[in-house]
Amino acid sequence: MEGEIINRVANSKLQVIDLEDYYPVGTRSEIDISQWLMEGIVLVESRFRESLKNTDFTAFKDHYVAVNCSTDAIIPQWAWMLIQIELTRIAKIVILGSLEDLEAALYMPIIDQIDLGPFRDMPVIVKGCSNKPVPVAAYMKITGRLQDVAKSVMYGEACSAVPVYKKKK
Repeated sequence: MEGEIINRVANSKLQVIDLEDYYPVGTRSEIDISQWLMEGIVLVESRFRESLKNTDFTAFKDHYVAVNCSTDAIIPQWAWMLIQIELTRIAKIVILGSLEDLEAALYMPIIDQIDLGPFRDMPVIVKGCSNKPVPVAAYMKITGRLQDVAKSVMYGEACSAVPVYKKKK
C-alpha cells in the first residue's frame, strides 16, 4: 500500500522509561520550624520544647514530611532530633530539607530497585514532561544506572529526543 502510515517508533527497539510511573503515592507535607523560634530566628529551648509539645503531629499521619527552617537561624542538631521523635511512627518518611529534597529522597530507593534487564543493549528514552513532580535528581540517578546497560540514553519523547549518552563501540 502506497499511503500506509508506518509507526517506525513502535516497530523499533526503542525502550521508554517514564519515571512518573514510579511516583510514590502519598501526601507530602512541609514543616517550617521557624514558627517555633522567637522572632523566627532564635531558638529558646524551653519555648521550643513547649511548642513541640503543643503541636498536634497526628495531622501528619502517613504523610511524607520535609522539615526545614525558612530563616537563617542557627538550629542545634538536637532540635531536629526532637522533631524526628515527634514524627516517628506517625509519618511515613521524615527528611531534613525542601519538598524537592523529599521527592528526591522518595525516588532514590525506587530507582535503585528498577530492573534494568529490559534496557540492556537497547536505545532508551527517559520520558520527560511528567504531570507529577519528578525531581531532577531522579533523572540523574536513572541516567547513571542506564549508562551501565543501555546502548544509548535520550531524554524527551520519541519525536524530539535529546541524546544524552551513547555507548562507545
